[in-house]
Amino acid sequence: MASRQPPVPTLAELQPMLLCERKTIPREPGWHFEIKYDGYRMLATTGIAPRLMSKSGADATSWFPELVTAMAQLPPGHILDGEVCVLDDIGRSDFERLHARARRKGWYKGADAAVYCVFDLLIGKGMDLRGQPLEQRKAALRKLIGPPAPGLLFVDSVEDGAWLYGHALSLRLEGVVGKRSGSTYQDGVRSPDWVKVKRPGAVPPRRFKR
Repeated sequence: MASRQPPVPTLAELQPMLLCERKTIPREPGWHFEIKYDGYRMLATTGIAPRLMSKSGADATSWFPELVTAMAQLPPGHILDGEVCVLDDIGRSDFERLHARARRKGWYKGADAAVYCVFDLLIGKGMDLRGQPLEQRKAALRKLIGPPAPGLLFVDSVEDGAWLYGHALSLRLEGVVGKRSGSTYQDGVRSPDWVKVKRPGAVPPRRFKR
C-alpha cells in the first residue's frame, strides 16, 4: 500500500528561513551569493487572489496593492519568499521610504512604488519544494518569474562572493547573503547554511514588526 504524502503547507503554516550573521564572506567553495535587500521580509502566494504575509505573520496584502496585481499575473499554486522594497534610481533598496509607505498600510497619492524582490520558491505548482536543493528551487523560480515585470524582481546569485561584496561596499548596499550549495529550505530555522554579511556602518536592525 502506497504511503500517503503529507499535505502541502499553506501560507499561514510557513515561516521564513532565517540567516546567521557573519563578519566575513565565506571563502570556501560551494556557496552562492546574492545582494541583501533592505526591506520587509514577506512570503506570498500567486494566482487570482494573492496574499502577502510578513515575517511576524501579519497579513500585509492590503498594504501593497500593486504587488497583488503583479502576483495575480503568475500561475496559481506557488508560495514565494522575498523582500518587499522601495528601490532608488539605481536599484538600491531604501528602507526609510519603504517604512513611510508601509505605515499607511495601503496605496495613496504620491506613494512610492514597492517591488517584491523574490529569491526563493517554497511551493511550486502545488508541490512542496522545501526539501529540494537550492539550485533546483532557484531554477524553478527563474522560470516562474520569467521576463522582468512591473513589481517583481528575480534575485539572481553569483559564485564570487568577494566580488559581490566589493560592489555592495562601493554602492553602500546593506550587504550580501551567502547560501550553501545544495541547501534545503528550513522554514523558521536560523541556519548556518544561510548567512548575511553586512557592510560596516549599515543601519542596525529595526524594531518595527514587519
